[in-house]
Amino acid sequence: MSKESFTNTAAIQASLKKRYAREKRFQWYGRLAVLTGFVFLFILLADIVGKGAPAFTQQYIKVTVEFDPDRLGVEPGASDEELRKADYLGVVKSSLRAMFPEASGRQEKRQLYRLISIGAEYDLRDYVLDNPELIGQTLDIWLLAHAEAGAYLKGQISRKIPEGDRRVKDIQMQWLDTLREQGRTESRFNTLFFTEGDSREPELAGIKAALYGSFFTLLVTFLLAFPIGVFAAVYLEEFAPRNRLTDLIEININNLAAVPSIVFGLLGLAVFINFFELPRSAPLVGGIVLSLMTLPTIIITSRASIQSVSPSIREAALGVGASPLQTVFHHVLPVAMPGILTGSIIGMAQALGESAPLLMIGMVAFIMDVPGGVTDPSTVLPVQIFLWADSPERGFTEKTSAAIMVLMGFLIVMNALAIYLRRRFELK
Repeated sequence: MSKESFTNTAAIQASLKKRYAREKRFQWYGRLAVLTGFVFLFILLADIVGKGAPAFTQQYIKVTVEFDPDRLGVEPGASDEELRKADYLGVVKSSLRAMFPEASGRQEKRQLYRLISIGAEYDLRDYVLDNPELIGQTLDIWLLAHAEAGAYLKGQISRKIPEGDRRVKDIQMQWLDTLREQGRTESRFNTLFFTEGDSREPELAGIKAALYGSFFTLLVTFLLAFPIGVFAAVYLEEFAPRNRLTDLIEININNLAAVPSIVFGLLGLAVFINFFELPRSAPLVGGIVLSLMTLPTIIITSRASIQSVSPSIREAALGVGASPLQTVFHHVLPVAMPGILTGSIIGMAQALGESAPLLMIGMVAFIMDVPGGVTDPSTVLPVQIFLWADSPERGFTEKTSAAIMVLMGFLIVMNALAIYLRRRFELK
């Protein structure tokens, strides 16, 4: 081997060594990027779960309640209407004073009353209406604890914090410790979180109204966006002539997919509410706005799915005498349906997590009642999370994280459904 050829071989080997080293470094950069993403995702999920998990449990206190007719303001044998108007709050307060007679002064009594939720009087009312024979008796009844008292019983409030910096005062902690030693405190699964609407009191607030509002809003969104988006994609891909007009339409569809969602909210406010005078804060308007926002995504993914269908399928259908319309609906669409459904469900999942356009059309209102239809005032889960995140009470902090967990669960289910439908249609 000549000296020149030896030098060339050495240079090539050195170059290859450097290239392989660069490739290995690039692979490690990629692994590091993926690991960093997983670490941040884990930190985010751990923070949400850590803050939201306590919201799925609630604290109850066993109170010895004396259903004194004089205190209730009713007579034995009172009618349901009289029992409904009785003074149950006074009964709760007198029962707490009887359990802790050392509470003296207006300030201490006020702190004593805050151990029990304001919703306890309504629970007692329903209990007495179902069992009117309780009038005149004394029973131990489990009543819902106030959010602040519940936070202490869950171990979320420390005695090391100065009394002036926490809402649960030292005397309240002493009463709660006494109740816990007597076995008068209990932790239960928070069913109210799923069966009640919003409330000013954290321990009574739930997501039922928001869940119904999200359902009606997504229903309107799907009924409008899916058929319009698929038909538009079929026309543009299979029947529309190739000219400047269709090119302009395609460019604008792609541009609409990048428009900020709040712009669609402004459009809904100006057109559907101010001009057409549709009901404000209703799932109907919210669904129309979200359908406009979702349409570009459905059209683009549907067109991509139709384009991926092999031309031989079209040629075979046309060769046996099928019309262009029959070719599209009997042969092309069934093959493209997995991709169409996947894109549609992903677009719906995106709409489920939107809050900005819905804030613009008034779905930020405080709604306690569960909507019965698409025209009733309602809110949605992302907006409910926004409202709770803005509340100063500690109880709403854990409710916010719990609602985020529920929302993420729905998103995971919708994405899993997209994968399942795609595989099912691919097998067919």
